[in-house]
Amino acid sequence: MTDAFINLLIALGLGLLVGLQRERSASLLAGFRTFGLTALLGAMCVQLSGQLGTSLLVAGFVGLAVLLAVANFLRARAPDYDPGLTTEVAMLVMFLVGVLAGQGERVTAAVIGATTAVLLHVRPQLHSLARGLGDRDMHAIMQFVAVGLVVLPLLPDRTFGPFNVLNPHRMWWMVVLITGISLASYVAFKLLGARAGNLAAGLLGGLISSTATTVTAAKHSRAAAAGISTPLLIIQLASTVVFGRVLVLIASVAPGQFSAIAPPVVVMLAVMLALAGFFWWRQADGAASPATAANPSELRVALLFAGLYGAVLLAVAAAKHWFGESGLYAVAALSGLTDMDAITLSTAELARKGEVAPAVAGRVIVLAALANIVFKAGIVWTLADRVFAKAVTRVFAIALVGGLAVIFFL
Repeated sequence: MTDAFINLLIALGLGLLVGLQRERSASLLAGFRTFGLTALLGAMCVQLSGQLGTSLLVAGFVGLAVLLAVANFLRARAPDYDPGLTTEVAMLVMFLVGVLAGQGERVTAAVIGATTAVLLHVRPQLHSLARGLGDRDMHAIMQFVAVGLVVLPLLPDRTFGPFNVLNPHRMWWMVVLITGISLASYVAFKLLGARAGNLAAGLLGGLISSTATTVTAAKHSRAAAAGISTPLLIIQLASTVVFGRVLVLIASVAPGQFSAIAPPVVVMLAVMLALAGFFWWRQADGAASPATAANPSELRVALLFAGLYGAVLLAVAAAKHWFGESGLYAVAALSGLTDMDAITLSTAELARKGEVAPAVAGRVIVLAALANIVFKAGIVWTLADRVFAKAVTRVFAIALVGGLAVIFFL
């Protein structure tokens, strides 16, 4: 089977996928067969354009647009006419998806085609979300857009200041992370419900930044209607995901030494999973997510954390300058305060080169993770009330005891 034929089949399959969704939505303009043929047409046009010229591709797109305009004009005379243009736009998108598939851009075509199908399918949920947004919610969304898409690109991505470690772009990226995670948690709650939304917030936060997630949850813990269990669960989930992410980094950098480096990290992952499972079990059904308590984009808290992040960077750089890097454990403890990825990658690389014993590398990474946990505990004590801070400290204390046991006895 030739590549050209496979590309045509992929285009047809993606078109049928979107067409199936439109068919189930009782679209009067196009359905199962029409969308499949539209994507197939795009793939055929791009494949034949090599022989007949690119004008065939342009003619195909323009011809489809004209057909849609005529069909829409005729349909406008029907008494049950719906002026929406979703199906028309979707057909144009699927023509271009067919073009991508016909060119051999299979992954890109699959992603865009699948995304189109999902967007069409979740229409009721998206409309419900839009209707449920208030003025404060829209303000939060626009605030996040300004923070992430206006301010961030304008900041210089280079280091300044004492020890040359303060990077305005990197520090403002922390602001974007915190506001973005808070907003994503809010949307997850709206779309998925309380328990599933909390799970998504914790997992997403751990993948992006467990520290930023801790800032958000600690701030909202003061207003959590269901008590402290929900924000505590989110913090614990995010802190648990960190160890899974660390294992992936080790496997990618030092696959040959993974089995020797990983055991301490795996034990810590098991401890954190057990704690997360316990709080998931204790959480009451329908407990309110902290993201719903207030404005889902807390810029003031994000700015506070960015300043704190910069202060810790300075402290780490000063300690390295004055005491050197001869003590790997000391460096790991300092680096882990702000960045787990950097110490994990560098230590795994040293183990791969044979400059550090794999067992030592595993313990060093666990020590950095424990330092990160201590740092997050400090954030909670700074932003949350004493009741919540004590609860987080008790949970983190169990993790710290487990981690120290791993370092000294494993």
